[in-house]
Amino acid sequence: MPVLNIAFIGSENFARNLAKKSDSRDIESYVFKEGSGNDVRILSFLRPLKYPDSLRPLLSVLNVTKVGVIEISTLDSSLGEILVSFASAGIEKGIAIINPEKGNWIDIEQVKIIFSQLKLDWKIYQSMPENHEIRGLLFEMMNQTDISEKSLILPIDQHFVVQGIGLVGIGYVQSGQIKKHDTIEVISLGERGIVRSLQVMDDDVEVACSGDRVGVAIRNLREEALHKGCIIVHPNSEVIVKHTNSSFLLNKAPFQKKIIKKDDIIHASTDMQFVVGRVTNISENNIEIKWENPLWIRSEQNNQIILAQLDSKPMRIIGTAKNMIPE
Repeated sequence: MPVLNIAFIGSENFARNLAKKSDSRDIESYVFKEGSGNDVRILSFLRPLKYPDSLRPLLSVLNVTKVGVIEISTLDSSLGEILVSFASAGIEKGIAIINPEKGNWIDIEQVKIIFSQLKLDWKIYQSMPENHEIRGLLFEMMNQTDISEKSLILPIDQHFVVQGIGLVGIGYVQSGQIKKHDTIEVISLGERGIVRSLQVMDDDVEVACSGDRVGVAIRNLREEALHKGCIIVHPNSEVIVKHTNSSFLLNKAPFQKKIIKKDDIIHASTDMQFVVGRVTNISENNIEIKWENPLWIRSEQNNQIILAQLDSKPMRIIGTAKNMIPE
């Protein structure tokens, strides 16, 4: 049951036209299913709430999505920050639809220039296309998406205890697979448990794969072992490395003019984590940071580590970290 997670920026009405509303917390989820039986394909649209007031929901969406859909109603600083965020997250494929507010006009050529400057190879529509055309293009993008990662990485963003089932953690499988009866480890504490059952899209399954939003019932694990942002892996996989201090090269975000200084506060977003740190040293383009809480980084660093300063105006996205080394 292949799933394509899509970062969606647009109106609730547009989202409801594309898919059925499924869940709503900091992030709204809309799901469209096509086919039946073993031929089912799913588009999962993730719409961050509270943005632009809060940056974290947007970054969380970008952590788990492969492509984007943006409804452009006006050209303003929020749109600029959104597009820079998508570029920083490496979401190079997507669909943009120009749908200006009543009485306004948006120059499509200006929009194309911005996307080109950010190296976003997106399909841009000057007016709202048919819903089936949007979904068809997204299914084509699904076929082009690489999900070849092998090692399990499952960040948890919700957890609770269900009577008769026990401890349940919910999150998006970032890579690899998780199976019923697997032994798993909560990497932050090193505590282990056994997968009792799995549920994807309200269906009991034997295995959940990269892209799935999965509920994992776990036995032999304390409830206190799970928390928002913790990561489940297979024991002894060495897929994640702990950072309490880091040294890295800063790949500055497009259009970002702010200069990072010693003692600046920086937030890092990766694999559903949102960790704050303080800059302790700067040497040319190399930055050293001490993290308030441990930051867990993929050993292969095959995803983007987005850096932000919440008090930086008008652009809170600073850039991405490259060649991050634990100190």
